[in-house]
Amino acid sequence: MYILGINAYHGDSSCCLIKNGIVLCAIEEERIRRIKHWAGFPSESIKFCLKDQNITIEDIDYITVSRDTKKNFLKKVYYSLIYSRDFSLISSRLLNFKKINSIQNKLAQTFEIPLKNIKAKVYNIEHHRSHMSSAFFASSFNKSAILSIDGFGDFTSTMTAIGEGNKLKVLKKINYPHSLGIFYTAATQFLGFYEYGDEYKVMGLAPYGKPKFLNLLENIIQVTDDGLFKLNKKYFDHFKNGVKMDWLEGKPKIDKLFTNSWVDLFGVPRLKDDKIEQNHKDIASSVQAFTEKIIFHILNNLYDETNCENICIAGGVAQNSV
Repeated sequence: MYILGINAYHGDSSCCLIKNGIVLCAIEEERIRRIKHWAGFPSESIKFCLKDQNITIEDIDYITVSRDTKKNFLKKVYYSLIYSRDFSLISSRLLNFKKINSIQNKLAQTFEIPLKNIKAKVYNIEHHRSHMSSAFFASSFNKSAILSIDGFGDFTSTMTAIGEGNKLKVLKKINYPHSLGIFYTAATQFLGFYEYGDEYKVMGLAPYGKPKFLNLLENIIQVTDDGLFKLNKKYFDHFKNGVKMDWLEGKPKIDKLFTNSWVDLFGVPRLKDDKIEQNHKDIASSVQAFTEKIIFHILNNLYDETNCENICIAGGVAQNSV
């Protein structure tokens, strides 16, 4: 039984081929197209994996996609109607949803074969369930607490669960617009790193500074009594205008996320070519330490809830917990 796993129309588009539970081949589209974090449909990755095993798309039994546009659909519609004044942004989201739900058609076009020749059944897996599965099912644990945390996917930024055997039970989640990943990206942009995926530069800069601004960051993001957190909308543009992104066939782009209220706390934002001063290093150190504080707040609550000492962590913010 062949399963083709696809990350499509998102940054770091990729493909993974599994046979009878064994990973045979996996690759990100950027490795072939030579465009960092390439976003779109991973056609070349799919071709590479199939060629590696000398099979065709017609041999695939199941296709899984790491997005489920039906999840939180009414919340997405409500938020768009109430808060978004940019109809081009809504149109872009609807186009992205349509593409995600047309994977078989795209595969038929890619391989220039009739749609009926693709017999694989397609499963759309909710974004954070995909993250959690990638960590827990690949671990040696039979039972584990699980945390998935990133910018957002399928309108959710954070999800906790307990995994046992081949089952996941979701415990808590945080929906858009509250997101630790958006907080970290906003800080990354404020420090002059605007490219998609530049967050690692802030992690790298953090050890050179001192966490002097932890008290100021408490104005931007607060922990909550239920073991989670919330953003202060005063400091984030996406509460009113949404997150403007470009995921279509190329280098992913994301617009500015922070508001001018950050200037009131930290002064003028660094421009791309500005010299990195000690103040920038101290901001990076503070952001990193504060992010770790939030994550440990979530993990301590998760332990109290599950009494499980094993932990699996996944998602774009997971690396920031170290």
